[in-house]
Amino acid sequence: MSNSIFRKDGTAQGVAKQRYIETIADPAKRVIDDPYSSIFTLGAGLIKLMGHGLNLWLTNKLAPGFHEHLIARTRFIDDLVKESAENGIEQYVILGAGYDMRAHRLDLPVSLKIFEVDQPAVQSKKISKLPKKLSDLDNVNYVNVDFANQSVSERLIDAGFDQTKSSIFTLEGVTQYIAKDAFNSTLSEIAKLAHGTQVIFFLSYFLQIINPETMSTLGYLQFKLWFLRVFFEWSANTIIFLFISISIIIIIYLRKKFQTDFIKDLSKNNIFVGIMGQV
Repeated sequence: MSNSIFRKDGTAQGVAKQRYIETIADPAKRVIDDPYSSIFTLGAGLIKLMGHGLNLWLTNKLAPGFHEHLIARTRFIDDLVKESAENGIEQYVILGAGYDMRAHRLDLPVSLKIFEVDQPAVQSKKISKLPKKLSDLDNVNYVNVDFANQSVSERLIDAGFDQTKSSIFTLEGVTQYIAKDAFNSTLSEIAKLAHGTQVIFFLSYFLQIINPETMSTLGYLQFKLWFLRVFFEWSANTIIFLFISISIIIIIYLRKKFQTDFIKDLSKNNIFVGIMGQV
């Protein structure tokens, strides 16, 4: 596997992991369901063993509200895309698609032409992990693009995008990873590309990746991984094996502690998940 966990699909893996954590929740209570998220999630077996509650507790200890934000955003876009498809939108463009699986999990009409736009390395890895029946669908087009150096509109037109048809565009969790100039250029291109037709555009925008004050624990963990790799020349496989081994040893203790602490947290705080609304 070499350095796969440190490559360009790291953020895509992270988002897929949060979707998987939500998917293993009680079906009657979960906000979204992504049956494909496990194939893109590193350590999916361990995550399932730990269960939804413990994973959510640990995530909130590291980055409070991170899971809820991603899942609320995912659900909002899910509903927006489904409603748009039901109302006759003809094309769906997913900018920075990563390991997004809406083309397969939302039961969208086959008449809806879908364009997944992302870096070649991420798309190649995604396609290699997809079940065969999903990797060669006629209505799903994979468009390779470098947002910083290539024209998004030109790449879309080359892939068969029809400027005369109604379209929905989504740009989810990408803006913090590309230069502002590239971001502004992409928006300008999309505006010209869709001029004169019915267009819905959803954008999630961040000024920075995360609040530096809440980054300390995560940054420390990232530094330790880097230290092990550089100074001890440990492979990614070795680090993963060590992490899983230690996790299995402490998991029983954590589950017992979680059951007590989580109940206390619920009693002290008003906990809720807010679903974003249209403005």
